[in-house]
Amino acid sequence: MNDFSVDMNEYLPLRDVVFNTLRKAILKGELKPGERLMEIALADRLGVSRTPVREAMRKLELEGLVVMIPRRGAQVANITEKDLNDVLEVRIALENLSIEKACARMTEEQLAQLWDAAEEFEKTMAEGNLVKLAEADVAFHEVIYQSSDNRRLNQVLNNLREQIYRYRVEYLKDEETRNLLVKEHKELYEAIRARDVKKAQEISFRHIENQREAIVCSIREETEIREKASDRK
Repeated sequence: MNDFSVDMNEYLPLRDVVFNTLRKAILKGELKPGERLMEIALADRLGVSRTPVREAMRKLELEGLVVMIPRRGAQVANITEKDLNDVLEVRIALENLSIEKACARMTEEQLAQLWDAAEEFEKTMAEGNLVKLAEADVAFHEVIYQSSDNRRLNQVLNNLREQIYRYRVEYLKDEETRNLLVKEHKELYEAIRARDVKKAQEISFRHIENQREAIVCSIREETEIREKASDRK
């Protein structure tokens, strides 16, 4: 089993702590798509009883991160091309709304934060830590979402983004991709600073479409590996 541990929070019930820990491990790829989730092993690993683990599994199943397979039990859900396209269709529509609101409402202070986030992403590239780099990319977009001044929109966008988080680390492995993201972040900043909604939305669409194409390749490779492994059994 991969290296992750429970992140205790004295203000949350134990079942929510276990849920958050397992959810984060799935989203960050510490628990891989298709990996079996054994209640006893997870309970031992996290130092809890089986009950909060079972409750967490139910919540993860509702989020689509875990599936229950007859006679096999729980396993981390695979993301299909259809899943990905469904998520990104909705995300593009909501990103367009977010950018429209950001262009109208972003303050000078938030513009400065957006520039700093773009610079931080570029600096993080040198460290070679892909999880940290994915988080720096998230932080850049978070400034845009926050500036839209719509809490519900922000929540939905974050949830959609997290559903493909585990594939983003793969996406960032390619140096050409990382350089392209740096360029797109700067272009998006300039368009929002100019309050040019159409241009900012075009850049955002290209940004997401590039991700979609790279993640589709990753999904196809994983599917091929699973099929070959299944054929050998």
